[in-house]
Amino acid sequence: MSPPDQPQRQPPAPGDAREFRTTHWSMVLLARRDDTVRAEPALAELCRVYWYPLYAYVRRLGRGPEDAQDLTQEFFARLIEKRWLDRVDQERGKFRSFLLTAFKHFVAGEWHRERAFKRGGGQPLISLDGGEAEDRYKLEPADPLTPEAIYDRRWAMTVLDQALARLEAEQRSAGHAERFEAVKDCLLGAEADTTLAEVGARFALSEGAMKSSVRRLRERYRGLLRDEIAQTVDGPEGVDEELRSLLAALRRA
Repeated sequence: MSPPDQPQRQPPAPGDAREFRTTHWSMVLLARRDDTVRAEPALAELCRVYWYPLYAYVRRLGRGPEDAQDLTQEFFARLIEKRWLDRVDQERGKFRSFLLTAFKHFVAGEWHRERAFKRGGGQPLISLDGGEAEDRYKLEPADPLTPEAIYDRRWAMTVLDQALARLEAEQRSAGHAERFEAVKDCLLGAEADTTLAEVGARFALSEGAMKSSVRRLRERYRGLLRDEIAQTVDGPEGVDEELRSLLAALRRA
């Protein structure tokens, strides 16, 4: 989903992202050395949500689907098992930037020196769906975006999808799942098949009430988007900067 007045996007696959609210990059940084019980599950959840931008990055480098899946899978396994977070400066850093920098180093050197994880050998810590990843990658535009640009764009879309999934979960919990589905196109900036007046008639609401409902949903969406971004930076001061980066990545789409 795009924030209001941003380019139209496809909605994410259904899923409940409520548990992600407690997974903070800052908590991972603080806990990484002395509390692996908290740090490793938090990092695993961040990796589970944000692995696709790296897959798209390495595919744009020219690697094939199986190679890209292996590289991404092994990178995350080592990130957790080998405690690469110990190298991160606790006082600075965005998860997006850290992840790409570490992955670049891995692709350039570690993978070629030692391939400890073999396809089909051992149980990976992060389970990646290679078929789903390649299906998603085939939908990427054929324009000549750099690998870094496609990574940033996919990162931005992932954050937007997480915010939308949380909003959808909230509406479902409040008993408004059907109404939310009916107005989702308005939030996504897509051309709606029906007017708000027609939608309102289905739920015994006036057009004005529906407009107010959509306005509140958009405001809530903006708040959830900021919260999602806050979970991947090292402090509140980084939220605005990262939001600007996210919107810039979407404008390049």
